[in-house]
Amino acid sequence: MKQSKKPAPVHRQPPVQARQVRIIGGQWKRTPLAVIDSEGLRPTPDRVRETVFNWLTHVLDGRWADIRCLDLFAGTGALGFEAASRGAAAVMMVEHNTPAVRQLEATKAKLNASVVTIQRADASTFLQILAGKPSLEADNEVEKSRFNLIFLDPPYHQGWLEKTLPLCERLLTNDGLVYVEAERSLVGGPESALPEWLSGWQVVRADKAGIVFYHLLQREQR
Repeated sequence: MKQSKKPAPVHRQPPVQARQVRIIGGQWKRTPLAVIDSEGLRPTPDRVRETVFNWLTHVLDGRWADIRCLDLFAGTGALGFEAASRGAAAVMMVEHNTPAVRQLEATKAKLNASVVTIQRADASTFLQILAGKPSLEADNEVEKSRFNLIFLDPPYHQGWLEKTLPLCERLLTNDGLVYVEAERSLVGGPESALPEWLSGWQVVRADKAGIVFYHLLQREQR
């Protein structure tokens, strides 16, 4: 009687792990955030965020409980959820990509992040609408309607900075900060004139990691 041959072992490939970033500090420290596969989605690397939030904690004197944040082009929400993790009073995230918005909502639910609000919208249109609200015209409502910190991390090479940074000015408190990531340095040099849309802004901090140029901006005091 012939013995039946044993079937050849099947070598299954391990499942592909989704790309992730992680929250660096605060109550949700080390929590992973999924990075969906979507064109133009470029989450701020962990080591860059660690540097940026060290800057912010120093500049803000650790007063995260007083800070209202606007996270434009939120993507994975890495910047906004990091701020919320450290105790920010409110974080509004704006993202146009529908799958990314769904992932943001899933992350918010997972963390029970009650201070986070998510808006599906085009960043430029959203800023124009928000800046035009009547509450921003009333002196006694100005500080309540403005943000202490705006994260501005748009897709590269599409002219988003020059369209959105000027609109951010009206939404900032007097000493408010804007965090900007860009494909080039926003620090002027002897042979590199700054663009007109940066007029009136001063660079508080700046650094570079790989191809990422990142900055903290503040309005020049008049």
